[in-house]
Amino acid sequence: MHVTVLLHEAVDALALERGGVYVDGTFGRGGHSREVLARLNTAGRLIALDRDPLAIEAGQAIKDPRFTLIHAPFSELGTVLDQLGIGGIDGVLLDLGVSSPQFDDASRGMSFRFDAPLDMRMDTSRGQTAAQWLAEASVSQITEVLKDYGEERFAYAIAKAVATARTGGAIATTGQLAALVEKTVRTREPGQHPATRSFQALRIFVNQELEELKRVLPICAERLREGGRLVVISFHSLEDRIVKRFMRDESTPPRLPSRLPIKAADIPSPRLALVGRAQRPCAAEVAANPRARSAVMRVAERRGGRGKQGGAARFDVLLITMLILLAAASALGIVSAQNEARKLYAALEHEQARTESLDKELQRLQIEQEHLSALDRVENIARHRLGMVLPEPGQIIALEKRP
Repeated sequence: MHVTVLLHEAVDALALERGGVYVDGTFGRGGHSREVLARLNTAGRLIALDRDPLAIEAGQAIKDPRFTLIHAPFSELGTVLDQLGIGGIDGVLLDLGVSSPQFDDASRGMSFRFDAPLDMRMDTSRGQTAAQWLAEASVSQITEVLKDYGEERFAYAIAKAVATARTGGAIATTGQLAALVEKTVRTREPGQHPATRSFQALRIFVNQELEELKRVLPICAERLREGGRLVVISFHSLEDRIVKRFMRDESTPPRLPSRLPIKAADIPSPRLALVGRAQRPCAAEVAANPRARSAVMRVAERRGGRGKQGGAARFDVLLITMLILLAAASALGIVSAQNEARKLYAALEHEQARTESLDKELQRLQIEQEHLSALDRVENIARHRLGMVLPEPGQIIALEKRP
């Protein structure tokens, strides 16, 4: 039996306008959708999406002219709204993860409680099953998926075990995979089956759940009208981390380089504003529905004014202009520094040449000094030891050498 998590809290968080246009991006079995319809008047409208054909089939029971149900992943929300001729919307609700009917239906292959075909697809009309992917994936690819989407400590050991096991035949059922992981994992988390993380990782990967979430959040922020609410319920840390970071980034003014000369009025305001803190199910709800224990709901509201999109053109021009000027100033500074360096280098070369010239002059003077010193020694020997004297100038006769 499917029990909608945070039913009234989520719909309350939408702050419904009775005549507004709203989107339930994850119809499931219609718990949130029915509550939204009950609060809208005749002018209101609800667009619901789901990628599961069985959810679409179940939704046919709702006969309401205000209600439109589309078989599509929520990442295609923009396209769906365009096809319906809808521009802005007043609120979006995303209840992420797997529904109870998908877990409890053995044929979907999402639970190790049953021995059934290893499918795991939310949309059984398209895409590759988990068994098909495991039959082709390399050890490194399996390891990466188990680490990234399941935070599995024994990812490599499990991947190696899968590669070894499939040489004797394909791993085709949930029972085979669960038994293989149980045999491979050396330690167990209290109260948790050893295959829990592996099944989660494969399901998230096969359905590209995190990638779908990353695609739809910007679409929601863009399509919301001023005052419109984005309400997201997640069930594990990987989803919640993406939602938390998106809402934080979209509710924070852009970070600019320090001392950049841009007026505050020219900086676009954030598109979203956070509404309250993350909310979890109360103890009574968890007691009545244990699957609700990990749910986290976050809410953000579309702000008015230009927002990040409305003032983007003017702001981008200003920012790019400032950055170009800063780059030019930096470039001029580099050129100036290079010119100064060249001048210093030329002066250094000149001083080196002058130093070499002075060294040569010093050497010449030293040689002359040594020569004169030698002449003085010869004269002293001649005078004092040999009794010789220098002739008077008139006694010196120059002789001409004849050939």
